[in-house]
Amino acid sequence: MNIQELAGLLQCPSRSFEGCLVLDNHKTRWTLSFVQGQLLYAVNESHAARCWFRLLQQHFPKWDWQAHITQPTTHESWPIHLLNQGINQKQISLIRAKLAIRTVTQECLFELSRCIHLEHYWKPHPFKVSMTCRSVGLSSWEMKMTWSKVEAMSQEWQRADFAQIGPTQSPILREAVAAQLLPIAHQYLNGSYTLWDIAWQLDRPLAGVVQSLLPLAQDRILEFKTLPDLALPVTLPRAISSPQIPKSVTPSPTPPKLQFGISSNEKSTIACIEDSPVLSHRLKRILATAGYHTLLIHEPMRGFSELIEHRPDLILLDLMLPNADGYSVCKFLRDTPVFEKTPIVILTGQNSPIDRTRARLAGANEFLTKPPQSEKLLAIIREQLARN
Repeated sequence: MNIQELAGLLQCPSRSFEGCLVLDNHKTRWTLSFVQGQLLYAVNESHAARCWFRLLQQHFPKWDWQAHITQPTTHESWPIHLLNQGINQKQISLIRAKLAIRTVTQECLFELSRCIHLEHYWKPHPFKVSMTCRSVGLSSWEMKMTWSKVEAMSQEWQRADFAQIGPTQSPILREAVAAQLLPIAHQYLNGSYTLWDIAWQLDRPLAGVVQSLLPLAQDRILEFKTLPDLALPVTLPRAISSPQIPKSVTPSPTPPKLQFGISSNEKSTIACIEDSPVLSHRLKRILATAGYHTLLIHEPMRGFSELIEHRPDLILLDLMLPNADGYSVCKFLRDTPVFEKTPIVILTGQNSPIDRTRARLAGANEFLTKPPQSEKLLAIIREQLARN
C-alpha cells in the first residue's frame, strides 16, 4: 500500500472525533486512537507490550511507571491510560510524551505501508484523559512531518528489496558463527530482539540493520522469525493478564488535576516565536522590565514541544520565519486544543490591510508592526491577557 492510499484511510471523520481507527490485514491488527481529531497513540496489537517497553527505555528511562498505577483500564486503551497517569502525576514531561507518540506512530505507519490489503473501520470511543494529555496528540502539521519520514523509510525499504522481511521479526542464527564475522553483536541474534529493538539499541537506521544481516540470511546462516509479545509486569484487566503478572498493585491516591492557569500574583509567560536574535533580545528586555517571563523560540517546528511544555499565556509570532509561514503557524496553533484560546499577536514589517486580514483569518488576535514600540507592545499584551 502506498503512502497516499494509507493517508486516505487515516482521514479522521471530524476534528471533534474521539475513538479508534482499527486496521487489519488478517495477520496483525493496528489500533490508532484519536482525541479531538488528533492522533494520541498507535499500536500494533501483536507487539503492544514489546513496543511499550521500548518506548520506556527510549523516552522515559527514569519513570517508575509500575509504582504509579492507580486503577485498571480497558484492554484496548491501557497505553493511553498509563501515559495519562504519567503526565498528570508529572512523572513524564509533555515533550517526552509527544516524542514517544511520534515514535510509535512512525513505526506503526511504516508497518502499515507494507500491507497490500487492509480492512479498516472507525469506532467511536470516549477516552477519559486530561486536557494536558490531550494536548500531546499529533496535529495535522505534525502528522505531515511523520508521513514524510515514513515515506522515506518505505522508499528505502523498497529499493533494498526487503519485501519478505518485516521490522517486527527477529533475526536468529541457525548455526554458530565467530563473533568477528558478525555485523552486529551476537546477543541481538538469539531471538530475543525484533529488528525495531535492534535498530534502537544500536542507534542505526532500520534498513541499515537489515542490509548488514542480509548476506547471512542469503547463506541460510540466519533466519527471520516472528516473536510473541512480552508480558506486562503489572495488574491490568484479565484480557491481558498472564501468569507472570503479580496479583495486585496497591493503588495510590488519585493524582490531583494539573492547574492550567496561573494565579493573579504569578508572572505571565510570553512566548516569542522570532528568528532574529536582535529582536528576540529586545523583546525579552521589554517583557522582563514589565515583569513577564519570556520563552524565546527561534524555530517553530522544533519549538512546538516547548510551547506545549510551558503553556504560555500569550504568543508573539513573527510572520517571516525559517522553514515556516507565520500564517500557517498561527493557523496550526489555533487548531491545537491547548492554544485554541491563547492570545496570538502577529509581529511583522508588512502592515497592509491584506496582511491584517490574513492574520485575522489565521486566528491572530492582534497585529503589530516591528520593531514594536515598548509602550504599544505592553499595552496590547495587557489588553489581551485581561480579555483571556
